Amino acid sequence: MGTNRLHVLKGLDIDIESGSLVSIMGSSGSGKSTLLNILGILDDYDEGEYWLGDTLVDKNLSETEGARLRNRHIGFVFQSFNLLNFKTARENVALPLYYQKVPRKERAEIALEYLDQVGLAPWAEHYPNQLSGGQQQRVAIARALIGEPKVILADEPTGALDSKTSREVMEIFQKVNERGITTIIVTHEHDISKMTNHIIRLKDGVIENGLEHV
Repeated sequence: MGTNRLHVLKGLDIDIESGSLVSIMGSSGSGKSTLLNILGILDDYDEGEYWLGDTLVDKNLSETEGARLRNRHIGFVFQSFNLLNFKTARENVALPLYYQKVPRKERAEIALEYLDQVGLAPWAEHYPNQLSGGQQQRVAIARALIGEPKVILADEPTGALDSKTSREVMEIFQKVNERGITTIIVTHEHDISKMTNHIIRLKDGVIENGLEHV
């Protein structure tokens, strides 16, 4: 801001293995969302290197190249679901395939398959305002999965849900991870972090204790 610079993340050195189920924890302002945004190629970093598999995500990457990497490798799940209210559950899930130029009938069939995976096939033609919070998050997870990403990034995915629904959503993430998809979840809830295999604890932009095993 002006001449003022805020150093959010400070010399992180971390290796998240393919197929891991990881939670990122820390208080407000610790750098959790900034780290997730860098991993998701949404924010640039100033120094160092970020490797996504064998690809160096260079800080000078163009917007087009960044979008191509995101579409090919990364699925996102957000606390606020980010569903389009004027589209059905099936249409919301199918949206990534629209941008991949998949024909309408084919993407509708594939979307139904992914809704079935999260137990929502019977609600395929319902709109978001006709679904519970937990159901909306399941739709969001199906949408994240339909592009067959290598990595799922979830930012407080259970933050708007009650404890029972949160556990059900986390069980879906565990099943997703069992398919070999690297899953990284930002959370401030200890019960949620205990359902992952590793924890990264951030404090003032620094990782405490490395990658902890749960």
